[in-house]
Amino acid sequence: MAMSKESKKEKKAKVKIKPGRLARREAITGLIFVTPWIIGAAIFLIYTLGSSFWYGLNNIRITPMGKNFNFVGLGNYTQILLVDTDFTPQLSQYLFSTIISVPVIVVFALIIAILLNGKIRCKGFFRLIFFLPVIVVSGPVMGMLADQGAATISTIDTQAIGNAVSGFLPRSLAESITELFGNMITILWYSGVQILIFLSALQKIDSSMYEAAQMDGGSGWECFWKITLPTIKPMILLNVVYTVVFISGNEQNAIITLIQDSMFSGTKEKGYGYASAMAWLYSLVVVLIVVLFAVLLMARKDIYERQVKRARRERKKEARTVKRIERRGIRNARKIEKARTKRKYKTYDGSGDY
Repeated sequence: MAMSKESKKEKKAKVKIKPGRLARREAITGLIFVTPWIIGAAIFLIYTLGSSFWYGLNNIRITPMGKNFNFVGLGNYTQILLVDTDFTPQLSQYLFSTIISVPVIVVFALIIAILLNGKIRCKGFFRLIFFLPVIVVSGPVMGMLADQGAATISTIDTQAIGNAVSGFLPRSLAESITELFGNMITILWYSGVQILIFLSALQKIDSSMYEAAQMDGGSGWECFWKITLPTIKPMILLNVVYTVVFISGNEQNAIITLIQDSMFSGTKEKGYGYASAMAWLYSLVVVLIVVLFAVLLMARKDIYERQVKRARRERKKEARTVKRIERRGIRNARKIEKARTKRKYKTYDGSGDY
């Protein structure tokens, strides 16, 4: 009974604490900063997505009187997947090349960020060097450099890599790896924003953690795996998502060019509706790639988090055991009390016994 009273007191003590004035103020400030994006997305994104989805279900003709819609249902999608000979190969090549190039970009950005975060002179100058290509090669400048061959490795070296890889890998995967090495300069140019994100994450790590680890005999490699990597893990996922979206929407992407050509095509089968259906299929593949990387990065949990969860499960198990013992004790006490009551009020049977 005493244990049950203590458990009741503990339940009463567990009262939800309301957020303080500072927490409410920070929440309101964050909501104010996010509100313009929410309004912009509601005005310019939701309506556009709805219109694009409706376009994908129609065959649209541009006439002097305006757009002429002819509802075809899933006809555009079936034609893209079953008839079009360009979209499916380009999509498979994009899928393999993105899965290969995204880890290369993120790992390169992490290495450069760690080097720039060290104790070196002229940090600002080196950061400018790595971020400058992001500004210079954006837009038409990138197209001009790509046309002149300044963004790729020489064809002879690329062909040698392709011949070496194609001997033991499937053709589609070998082509993706060859394309990766061919566009290595362009890929490294794409890592400027990721470097800045990693730098901001590395600078927020408390230096006392490294000092404590070094005092315990931890090496630089152990500090990286036990302190740096678990701390910046959310930024790794952010950079992966950003890289996938950036590569998918880049002007040099062959699928983007294919969608634009289909949009302005003068054929009867293609047009705005056909291009919209193609864009929706492409967006679905991009979302699947993002989900794949998110699952891979979020699956491995930190060892300390696992230990904390294991300890919580053990505490919950102990609490359930204590409650079970309390309930058993209450039932036994009730049985004993009931037996005493029966003996006390037992009727007299005439033999002198109660």
